[in-house]
Amino acid sequence: MQTIIASFASGLSGFFAFKAYVILPVFMLILAFASRMKPIDAFLAALKTGAGFAGIFIVFNFFVSQISPAIQAIITARHLDFPVVDVGWPPLAAITWSWGLTPLVILLTAALNAVLLALRLTKTLYIDLWNYWHFALIGALVQAATGNLALALASSSLIALYTIKTTEWSAPYVAREQGLAGIAISPISVSGFLPYAVIVDRLFDAIPGLNRLVWNPSESGGNKGALRLFGEPMVIGVLVGLFLSLLAGYGVRMTCETMVNIAAVMFLLPRCGGLIGEGMGEIALAFKALVERKVPSLKGLSIAMDTGILMTNRSVIATGLILIPVSLVIAFVLPGNRVLPLGDLPNLISIMSVTVLVLRGNVIRAVLAGIPIVATFLLVASRMAPVFTALAANTGMSTGGASEITAFTDGGNQIRFLLYWLFQGNLIAFAVIPVALAMLFYAWRRHRRMLAGK
Repeated sequence: MQTIIASFASGLSGFFAFKAYVILPVFMLILAFASRMKPIDAFLAALKTGAGFAGIFIVFNFFVSQISPAIQAIITARHLDFPVVDVGWPPLAAITWSWGLTPLVILLTAALNAVLLALRLTKTLYIDLWNYWHFALIGALVQAATGNLALALASSSLIALYTIKTTEWSAPYVAREQGLAGIAISPISVSGFLPYAVIVDRLFDAIPGLNRLVWNPSESGGNKGALRLFGEPMVIGVLVGLFLSLLAGYGVRMTCETMVNIAAVMFLLPRCGGLIGEGMGEIALAFKALVERKVPSLKGLSIAMDTGILMTNRSVIATGLILIPVSLVIAFVLPGNRVLPLGDLPNLISIMSVTVLVLRGNVIRAVLAGIPIVATFLLVASRMAPVFTALAANTGMSTGGASEITAFTDGGNQIRFLLYWLFQGNLIAFAVIPVALAMLFYAWRRHRRMLAGK
């Protein structure tokens, strides 16, 4: 039995050693064939998915190559000291896939999803296989802290349950804002903020003056005059490039190059997202139709997908891009912060996507809602840095000479942080539970009202 498990774990680790833009097309192709799509259509749809994700990775890597020198210049010019290095989410994923129980977590999560579907407690099929690593990461953290395997698996199952439900609740917002029926958005780092977004949206509605402020670049009717210009992500990219260049003390040539390069990133992202939307959308809808035909009780099924499919939404891109310089400013002045966002900084576009949809594409609300998220990202990422550094050392991963490493968004995830302390018996974490349950209840009620068309 142990040999079988070891072989399965080895095969799984080998499979996930490939880039996400290789894994996803293979998985989507299998799904397409299972959906009985025509071979040519299946191949092209899977290829579009892979090409779109590869494009996003290329664009994000180029983005980091543009902003990294600027941020380093800002640190040098202003004599800033941030001892913790933001290495981004990939090292955290690598740590997770090297954890021995990750294969078991994948099987448990798939079984949990199947049970929830069978009991009609969810209508979301969580096929976003690559992002299963988010479930295993909390297990690895809890095991490292407690040495208890049962608690580790329980924490992974709990965060999986939370993610499946919040992912399910995202489907009506995707349909409303994107016109994509039967599509839900994962993972925990994105859909996990849905209850918060629902509460914040209700709060904004109750604030006089603020409840009338609307800027939605994704709506053609809202783009008039100057708003039409500033509703274009390329223009926002130019402004962000100018802001970073001024802080870094760049000359005219470097400033102009940075501005145009970031504008190019903002132009290319929606094109890559469009490819993903075409490919994954065709396969997801075919698979959805097959499942609903075979199991009529699952009519209204939604398919969990990564955020790449939302990269065509101008409000999503504008929000993430505006929050990039905002995050740097917050990092400079926030007491207790020890990390300057860098590797995970472009990830804000993805992180805020579901929140933007809940807030009806209103960038003003989304940016305001993003400020507390960013501030807590920084504090949690700073606090968790010793833990991630130790895990990296245990797996033999190089820290690149940095004394401590973390990840701005995934390392600073508030939900994972809460569970990390909860499973260690922290009283403050237990005190937060009633608030978290109240937020979930309110988000569930909003979900029910949306399904009822209210």
